[in-house]
Amino acid sequence: MHIIDWMIIGLYFLLIIIIAVYMARRAGKDTGEFFLTGRNLPWYIAGTSMVATTFAADTPLAVTELVADNGIAGNWLWWNMFIGGALTVFFFARLWRRAGILTDCEFVAIRYSGKAADFLRGFRSVYIGIFMNVVVIAWVNLAMVKILSVIFPDLTFFGIRELSFPGFTFSAHLLVVGCIMLFVAVYSALSGLWGVSLSDAVQFVMAMTGCIILAVFALRQDQIGGIAGLKEKLPDWVFNFTPSIGSKGDEASAIGLLKMSVVTFITYIGVQWWASWYPGAEPGGGGYVAQRMMSAKDEKHALGATLWFQIAHFALRPWPWILVALCTLVLYPDLPVDQKGEGFVMIIRDVLPVGLLGLLLAAFFAAYMSTIASQTVWGTSYIVNDLYRPFLKPGAEEKYYVKVSRITTFILIILSLLVTSKLERISDAWKFILEASGGIGLVLIFRWFWWRINAWSEIAAIIAPFIIYPVLKFVFKLEFPHTLLIIVGWSTIVWLLVTFLTRPTDVKTLQSFYRKVHPGGSGWKKVSAGMPDVVGDKGYGYLMFNWFAGCIMVILSLFSIGKLIFGQYLQATIYLVIVALAGFIIYRNMNKVGWGKVI
Repeated sequence: MHIIDWMIIGLYFLLIIIIAVYMARRAGKDTGEFFLTGRNLPWYIAGTSMVATTFAADTPLAVTELVADNGIAGNWLWWNMFIGGALTVFFFARLWRRAGILTDCEFVAIRYSGKAADFLRGFRSVYIGIFMNVVVIAWVNLAMVKILSVIFPDLTFFGIRELSFPGFTFSAHLLVVGCIMLFVAVYSALSGLWGVSLSDAVQFVMAMTGCIILAVFALRQDQIGGIAGLKEKLPDWVFNFTPSIGSKGDEASAIGLLKMSVVTFITYIGVQWWASWYPGAEPGGGGYVAQRMMSAKDEKHALGATLWFQIAHFALRPWPWILVALCTLVLYPDLPVDQKGEGFVMIIRDVLPVGLLGLLLAAFFAAYMSTIASQTVWGTSYIVNDLYRPFLKPGAEEKYYVKVSRITTFILIILSLLVTSKLERISDAWKFILEASGGIGLVLIFRWFWWRINAWSEIAAIIAPFIIYPVLKFVFKLEFPHTLLIIVGWSTIVWLLVTFLTRPTDVKTLQSFYRKVHPGGSGWKKVSAGMPDVVGDKGYGYLMFNWFAGCIMVILSLFSIGKLIFGQYLQATIYLVIVALAGFIIYRNMNKVGWGKVI
């Protein structure tokens, strides 16, 4: 690191402070401004903020691991989620914006009734806002620790290499990450979602620019020789965009070719995207994605933001990471399995000149900080709006709740830092999140379109996985993805039984919800029959077709960019033509549904 590198990093932090201070007064007006920007975000800021949040410090490292093990096709571990993402665009974005709530957890209060609804709202605020959220922040922290460990292997924190407390050990790298987290807490607490969203836009541009520059410099290395050199030095299977389906244990699988078993294929492509809760890919939308949709100016901006998010997230963002990951296979062929992801950071360290090294490190700080800021503001919104305000301190002034929100932000940061000190593997946290939420996806989807879903349905779907999870893991010694399939089947049976064995939601609550959201569809006929003055949404056939066209548009956008990069111009052109056709069909169908004024 040269003085120029440090100056670039310093300028980046200064810019974030300026944005936070500029937005602090506006965010401090009330919780609506603090958590939802007064519902005034344009689609391009809201969508970019979603992308920036999912662009964390761990994602390039994780992609590098996937490519190192299974080639480009290894990314189907997360690419499969585009199916659920497209579903959110066309079926749920407008409904979230229409609901007029502050958090997706508050949905419970307008959709369900009784003591079960109160319990569910409070429970979700703690379970997701604290427990799940802290796990997510911890794995992002762990990735940043690994990055600093490679760039600064001999780092000390004011002369300290390691700090120990009863039950906890903090390395110097983790202590530095803790300081960065405190900085994030300060600007998040000052500026709320306004500052976070604007900072996200800056951070996304920085992170993408930095990764593109890194890919260019990596490809220019003499050992690589550009795209042509990569193709000569790596086996053909590495460049496959799609996995092959077959049985495990064959020779091809042993050398790293992603040869999915039928069970694995069914899990990733047919189950995972709708069955499990996962941050940024919640079935039906949710979390910080729902927060951005609810912050949009109107339904048109909510849909546009979510569609932009899907395209940028799946089609634009991965390719610089993938190219760098392919270069690591040539430059560092002997890296141990558990250090494959660190090859991405080694390229930053080894190939970038003075100035660009600082830019890339600032880009990683940007990617890391955008995720931490969004996760803390989102988690704080759960705790304050769905636990503290309704159950612990109702009726206080808005500025008081903003103050509590700012304090809560710092508490979340401290908790996540403690969990980070105990976490060893990022992939373990990913799998745990997917397994622990297996089966809840259908409830999160159907609660919008079927009146019979009640609070007990959701409670059962949350609790059911934890009953069977330890049995599968510690008694039968099963591993992911087999565990996920069993958990999903078990949870689905449990919540369906509970739904029909418990009372439905109060009629007045159902009618109030339908009047506000008017989702339409046959699942609400029993409620809508008594409300002739409320016109429910129609044109679900067009929406289904839009969903299919949206999936085609996202995945072929991804493939067309890849084909362009690897010089297969005819295929790239064909894909782009199909993408354009899918976009035209979507636009035409939206007008036919009668969304002309809002879409």
